[in-house]
Amino acid sequence: MDIILIIIGAVLCLIAIIGSLLPVLPGPLLAYVAFILLQFTSGHPFSRTFFIVRWLIIIFLTVLDYIIPSRGTKKFWGTKRGVRGSNIWLVIAVIVLPIFWIVIWPFGLLGLLGWPFLWAYLGEKYAGKQHKHALKSARGSFIGFITGSLLKLVISIVMFIYFVSAAYHVIRI
Repeated sequence: MDIILIIIGAVLCLIAIIGSLLPVLPGPLLAYVAFILLQFTSGHPFSRTFFIVRWLIIIFLTVLDYIIPSRGTKKFWGTKRGVRGSNIWLVIAVIVLPIFWIVIWPFGLLGLLGWPFLWAYLGEKYAGKQHKHALKSARGSFIGFITGSLLKLVISIVMFIYFVSAAYHVIRI
């Protein structure tokens, strides 16, 4: 039974790494579920403190993931409409990208990277800002999106390393 839980947990950790780059999948949360599965093995490798700290990290990271693109837009002198535009892409990406991901994968990837930029730009143009100002604001939203994704990626990789280390010790027992 331990091996099955470890395999399922490893798959969840790999999906978590992919999910850190896609807004559709909750990357770090899936890695956390993998830790819970590993805790049900005969080794019980983690303490209660470990789970509490990881949970707080995931909550903090989730909050940052929504704040960073907005802050990036504001940092580059974006208006409220630009911030709203950069947040609209999240909803669109979550609904539209999974539907078309398999059919038009390269365009889906391009759309994933372009949505925050495009919607922040459109929000600024709707607010009546000039082209240069709208581009600067959109660039801030894009930088914020990339920063949030990289943070989730790093955390997911670190959690995967923890998982592999703990799974190795469980198997050795």
